Amino acid sequence: MLDNIQKQLLKEVADLYSMPKGAYNIRANGEKAARNTTENIDIVTKTDNPGIDVYIKDGTQNESVHIPVVISESGIKEVVYNDFYIGENCNVTIVAGCGINNCGSQDSQHDGVHRFFVGKNSKIRYVEKHYGEGTGTGKRILNPVTEVYQKENSYVDMDMVQIKGVDDTYRTTKAELAAGATMIVHERLMTHGQQKATSVYSVELNGDGSSTDVISRSVAKDDSEQIFEVAIVGNTICNGHAECDAIIMDNAHIVAIPRLDAKNVDAALIHEAAIGKIAGDQLIKLMSLGLTEAEAEEQIIGGFLR
Repeated sequence: MLDNIQKQLLKEVADLYSMPKGAYNIRANGEKAARNTTENIDIVTKTDNPGIDVYIKDGTQNESVHIPVVISESGIKEVVYNDFYIGENCNVTIVAGCGINNCGSQDSQHDGVHRFFVGKNSKIRYVEKHYGEGTGTGKRILNPVTEVYQKENSYVDMDMVQIKGVDDTYRTTKAELAAGATMIVHERLMTHGQQKATSVYSVELNGDGSSTDVISRSVAKDDSEQIFEVAIVGNTICNGHAECDAIIMDNAHIVAIPRLDAKNVDAALIHEAAIGKIAGDQLIKLMSLGLTEAEAEEQIIGGFLR
């Protein structure tokens, strides 16, 4: 059974107000808390490492898998390995994410290693939210590793969100795309205080007609630090686009490192990067409508990260 703190964390990272419909595996404080499978989606506990294998049958349509993790005890540190085997001609949503409530003096840490093997002509939406809270001095640490292997004409849409409370995070995402495959990534990130966040994306476009679009929107406040690094490798006729837009505030530090590697004359690769402060005229306009400066900043940041 989940306690009230764990239930609140589930609302934050997976928008769950009750047990979801469909397949799910909920992990709490290092242990399996709840699981459900369906006719088309099976979830099996690994025997060699902590974690699960998720098997999605060919032709599965409009189903979902929820695999959130919640930690409400100080001092828990774990590495979990989750593999997803998605059949051909599927259309599914996978909702992950981790929430940590740390009210103690020891660091709490969850490192999730997720691998996706996406079958031909399948469409996957993947949502990963990270959230931290708690009054303790111990850190809330999340280091996700994501690997995506897409077969022909598959489509993966990834929504990566971290808006509040995570002290340290190092996100690594690697993808390999076959012919006609597409991967879209939208990252939304905000740091404050002394928080540090690093995101490293590497996408290899290996098949003719493959494409990717990696977009990051971030806000760094106070003395926080962000590093965004993206590499797109075009090995054939392909299209790749990377974009980093960041708002810097106070004494924050932001680094954007885009890298394009074209190995074919028909590889069309583009990158864009912009880092700047909130425009003064935007603040003045909102303040003229009766908002305080702090309220105006909050409105601008909320719209930017939406």
